[in-house]
Formats: sequence, C-alpha cells, structure tokens
Amino acid sequence: MTRQMRTTVANAELPALPEGVRAKAVLLTETADTVLVGTEDGTVFRYDSRDFRNPRMVERAAVLSDGEMLTGLYYLVGEQSLVVTGSRGTTDVFFLLERRNARGSDGFELVRAHRLENQGAPIGYVSASPRSKMFVTADASGGVWVRHSTSSRTLLKLQKTVDAASGYSGLVMAPREDGVIALTAQGEATAWWISAPHPETTLATLFGRVWYEGYPEPSFTWQSSSGSDSFEPKLSLVPLIFGTIKATVYALLFAVPIALMAAIYTSEFVHHRVRSVVKPAMEMMASLPSVVLGFIAALILAPIVEDWVSAVLMVFIALPLSLLGAAYAWQFLPRHVALRFGGLPKFALMFVFLLIAFQLCLWTGGLLERLVFAGDIKAWLAGTIGGPMGFTTLLLMPLMLAVVVWMSSRVLSDRLEDAVGATGRLTAGLVALGRWIATLVAALLLALFAASLLTGLGYDPRGGVVGTYVQRNTLVVGFAMGFAVIPIIYTIAEDALNAVPEHLRGASLACGATPWQTATRVILPTATSGVFAAVMIGMGRAVGETMIVVMAAGNTPIMDWNIFNGLRALSANIAVELPEAVRNGTLYRVLFLAALTLFVMTFVVNTLAEVVRQQFRRRAASL
Repeated sequence: MTRQMRTTVANAELPALPEGVRAKAVLLTETADTVLVGTEDGTVFRYDSRDFRNPRMVERAAVLSDGEMLTGLYYLVGEQSLVVTGSRGTTDVFFLLERRNARGSDGFELVRAHRLENQGAPIGYVSASPRSKMFVTADASGGVWVRHSTSSRTLLKLQKTVDAASGYSGLVMAPREDGVIALTAQGEATAWWISAPHPETTLATLFGRVWYEGYPEPSFTWQSSSGSDSFEPKLSLVPLIFGTIKATVYALLFAVPIALMAAIYTSEFVHHRVRSVVKPAMEMMASLPSVVLGFIAALILAPIVEDWVSAVLMVFIALPLSLLGAAYAWQFLPRHVALRFGGLPKFALMFVFLLIAFQLCLWTGGLLERLVFAGDIKAWLAGTIGGPMGFTTLLLMPLMLAVVVWMSSRVLSDRLEDAVGATGRLTAGLVALGRWIATLVAALLLALFAASLLTGLGYDPRGGVVGTYVQRNTLVVGFAMGFAVIPIIYTIAEDALNAVPEHLRGASLACGATPWQTATRVILPTATSGVFAAVMIGMGRAVGETMIVVMAAGNTPIMDWNIFNGLRALSANIAVELPEAVRNGTLYRVLFLAALTLFVMTFVVNTLAEVVRQQFRRRAASL
C-alpha cells in the first residue's frame, strides 16, 4: 500500500563442472528452480535449485551429435521448450519430461521433441516470440529464419543482408510477431516486416500426432484455449472425428436392430389396424426436438443410469429373453384363441411382458453385479477389483448365440421340422422351446469356454469397450440419439418392405413358407436397397446430431471406445467453440475446417451408400 519495495539478494554456488569443461550458455528459469549450463562439447548440465541454498546437479545430457559444438540455449515462452543450437546449423527443441528410467536423479530428463530444418551454418542468435512458440534464428552466414516449434516448420527464410565475414551481433523479434530486427557487427540494423499467420496449423498438426509441451509422447489432442498466455494451442481434429464416429456407431447399434425389427413386424405380422396406430406414433417420435432429448438425457436419464448401471445392463439380457419367452408361450395357446387375440391384445401382451422384464431387471441387477462385477460395477470398471471372465462371457454371448443358431439351422432344422410336422401344436411348441433352451445353454457354454481362453491369454475388456464410469457417457448418448434415429429408419424401412410386389409375398406363402420365412428370405432381400437407404439416412442423422451430443456427452475430446466415457463430436465442438472464437483467428478457421470435414464425411458415406444401394436395386429388379 505504501509502494515501498525491499530487495533481498541471496547468493548460491552451483556444484562445479567437471575439470576441463567450459560453459557456453547458462539459463535460469523465472522461478529460479532450475539452472541449465551448456558446454561447448554439446552437453547440458541440469541443476535443481528449488533449495536455493543447496542446489544439486540432477542430470547430464548430451544434446548434440558427436563432434558438433553447442552455440546456444534458449527458452521459448512458458519455459517448457528448450531450443538447442549447434555449430552445424542444428536447431532442436527439448522437453523436460518425467520418465520411468530417467537419466536425472529427480525422475526427469531432457527429451528431444522436435528436430527442425538444418540451417547449414552455425547458429549465432535466437529470439523467441513472447506470444507463441514462434522464434527466429540467425546463422554466421547471414541467414535469418523464422521457425515454429509446435509444427516443426520453417515459416520464412529472410533475405541475407550481410556476408559471412561480418555476421550478426544481435537479433530480436517484434512483440506482435510482425517484424524482425538484426544488428550487424558494424552497428547497422536491418528490419524485416513479416507476416506468418496461423503458424501452428498444418495438415500434420490437424490430422497427425504432435508432441506438445508436457506430454510424454506425440498424441492426437484438442485443447483450443487455456488461462495462460504461454499456452500451446492443440488443434488436432482427429479426436473430434473419432468422437463423431463413436457416437454414431453406438447410436446405430442401439437404433438399427430395434427399427428394422419393428419395421419387419409391423409390415409382415400385425393387423393393418395395429399398423395404422403404430406407424403414426413412430413418426410422431421424429418430431421431438433434439434439444428436448438432450435435456432429458443429461438431466434425467444420465443420473438414473448412474444409479442403476447393473440394471441397465441387465435390460440388454432380460428384454430379448422375455420377448422370446412370450413368443414361445404364445404357441401353447389353442389355435382359435391365438387367432382371436392376434391383433391389439397380442400387442398389448407384449408391453405387459416388457414391463415385467423391466421390473425383473431392477430386482436382478444386484445379482448380476455380484456375479460378474465382484459386487461393485464402478470399482470393477475402474480396474480396482475383480477379473474380466464374467463380462467377457457376456460380450461373447451374442456371437456364440449366432454361431449356434447357424449351426443348428444347417444341421437340425430340416430334421426337426420333419419330426414334428405331423404332431400337434402343443408338441411342436414344446420341441421348439426345448430347442431354444438347448441353443441358449450351448451358446453360454461356448462363451464361457472362449472367455476362459481369452482371459488366459491376458485379454481384459477394461481399457477397451468398457472402462472408468462417468455420468455423461456414450451409453446415455446412444439411448438419446437412438430415440431420435429410430423413427427415421423405421419409417423408410417399413415403406420399402410394403413396396415389395404382393405377388412375391403370395407366391412364397402359397409354396408353404411361413410368414417369418417369407419375410426373411423373400421380402427383406427384395427390399434391401430401401432398407439400406433407411440405415444410411439414419446414420446421416446421427453424424450431424448436435444438441444431444452437446448436452449429454460430456464434451471430453478423448479417444477410446469405452461406452461409459464421454466424447466430443465435430458438430458439438463447432456449437461450443464458435461463439468464443475470434473472427478470422486460427481457431475460427479451424472450426470452419471442422464443418467442412463433417460435410466431407457425410458426403463420402452417402455416396458409397448410394453405390451399394444401386447394386441391390439392380439385383432386385430381376425378380
């Protein structure tokens, strides 16, 4: 308050260098916690001076090749990037990183992160920008190059104004990065006005791995801003592209089976009065705004899923089994009863079984958690308890079930049909039920066997499709986006199935095929082009979805397939970042590139889909 200042001077002596070694450059950080001493032979001695009265040498690193002399050590803004220059024109950038078997006694070591273009002559001076990772180097032959550390680029090679005999005696970059001034040994100053906008963006930095300050290795990273002026922008679009693909894949895994099965069911099996109610209701689902779905997913669905994770996973097991059990139970009804109640009553009975299945999931979720996840699913997902055997079995169960069904259809299907063809409805139902129970048991045994083999080989799904649980995750996004995509796929697929000529359906039924055989072997192959188009349009809807991903995905630009983790999609990133981007700035332009990338992705996918659809259409035209 009195504006009086008192300065205290403290002195400390560094441990001596080895005998005969001459120091060429010395660097001290602003916080005085590290001292770097570079010697002429290309060795850097690093001192830990956090204990200022007792500094100690912690690392000795050779930073240049044999025979090359060190000409300078320089920090870039932020003091995390060390520029090392040599007598052969070498310009390298080093990071101080923590390593398991580090050379330094403190667990850190200097690591070469960027090797820049060789300037061809001894580097005499370096001047760093106070704004970014741009810097300028001057060599003994009069060459002045403007460089950028993050992109490892040489931005400009300025015209020489002195000969090799005189050289430069000083060099500085303008604070706004728009000029360079070099001072010759004769006291003459040369100034260049320069323009190097957006130096950190290249195809390599946007779509490749880049080694950023503080990172242990090159990586795909998106982090556009920070609270520090020395921040290094990380503008890789790969995590955003990956997030878009991840959200689309999980949404389609949820939506496509439900939509296509519903389209087949309403097109081929239900009464036209039921269809007249179901289809408009499904089309009404498409009118729900995505912001409403995102709001529900983020504020209602996500907390519920977090509290009942095991029960939610149990839904994927209980719902198919309950509907399958209801279908086999229906076969035990007398024929006249089944025909009489085959319309709306049957449809209502399905919903009753679904409600019962949901209640069973709530009751049995804890049992699943104890059997598969060692009693605590979130701790199991974090990798702190339990083994992978149980969950690997669940992952393999659908695959093994498909294998067993295919094998039984190839080996036993015709024989069983011949054996039960002359029996009554009750006997046929019992045989079919017994066959499916045997199929489930066989698939479970095969899944257990395969899971034991994979576990023995060291496979663990944690760190892959599952991992640490966060509340706003891809599972919630898949539910919400699936709810938005299902009506589109269902409507188009159902129209395609209904457009199949009636004579094909009638001919199949007249030859003795069942409605299911007619639907799967005649109707669906004929309508493949329309069904495929429905899936592609649904995928386009999922790729371009914005509000659901913004509100429910957590907006974390990470790259893993963990369904219990978040993501950041291209569309969501544009919506979040564009209002804060400076007009015509680097981030502003990168966001427009992200929009172009999203357009190219959808254009390529839709083009390939149209090519495939035309192939299906030509094949169906011959029928």
